[in-house]
Amino acid sequence: MTQVAMLSDMQRANLSAQIPCPIARTLEIVGEWWTLLIVRDALLGARRFDEFKATGIADNILTTRLKKLVAAGILKKHPYQQHPVRFEYVLTPKGRALAPVVMSLRAWGKQFTKGPDLSDVTHAACGHDVTVGFYCADCSRAVAGDEVHAAPAL
Repeated sequence: MTQVAMLSDMQRANLSAQIPCPIARTLEIVGEWWTLLIVRDALLGARRFDEFKATGIADNILTTRLKKLVAAGILKKHPYQQHPVRFEYVLTPKGRALAPVVMSLRAWGKQFTKGPDLSDVTHAACGHDVTVGFYCADCSRAVAGDEVHAAPAL
């Protein structure tokens, strides 16, 4: 089997069926890079097909990804025009819950990649930059990265 054929087979694999892990299950829904860019744009206020297209995504890929996000309950489709019928895509609470994921990717990219940043993410109350971090609900406090322990479940 060629390396290209092996990569093709890997791309079609259902990770969530093979790996009992919430990360694998999440990647099944939002693991394609255009999908997270659509979620990013929705978090920034995009709602209509043409607004999502501004990123440069092809119509057929955008259509497929929007359908997948609606089916997953991340976006909800609402008509905004009747003749012809046109829809807008609004984030659901499940979709808005992806904000920390997108923000974490943004923060990592700002630190470890070079290039412009076309968005500002600030705290509406004070106007300062927002950062993403760990929080312990039991202790009711922020937790430093070096205080976090991850281990396989037994």
